[in-house]
Amino acid sequence: MTTESEYLLGLYIVEHRSAPPVSSGRLAAVLDRSPAATTEMLQRLETRGLVDYEPYEGATLTPSGRDRADGLHRSYVTLSWFFRAVLDLDAAEREAMRMAGIVSPSVTDRLAETLLTNGDPREVIESGPPDRGE
Repeated sequence: MTTESEYLLGLYIVEHRSAPPVSSGRLAAVLDRSPAATTEMLQRLETRGLVDYEPYEGATLTPSGRDRADGLHRSYVTLSWFFRAVLDLDAAEREAMRMAGIVSPSVTDRLAETLLTNGDPREVIESGPPDRGE
């Protein structure tokens, strides 16, 4: 995954867990990056129109950033599911985070179809990865 994609996906996930704006420190902790590197990337993403960033306040995805992050999240969830359910990887989420920006939407959809009995990839996207106990 490109670093930009990783930050967009991380911001998307944190925004859904807590109300935006997301502080650069919180995002840095989630992504295991330094606060300085996170601030620099948020400024770069703001320049590209993907994030609204306010120092000492935090960052929020713009509509175009949210659209891009939504696609990344679809790939992330499908890959995470596959890595857990099929490959039984311990680091499924970390690997999925790294690969989400690399895999095309068509590959994500085909992988989701393969994982399902009814062939509806939206079920995988909406349900998320299974628990380790399943």
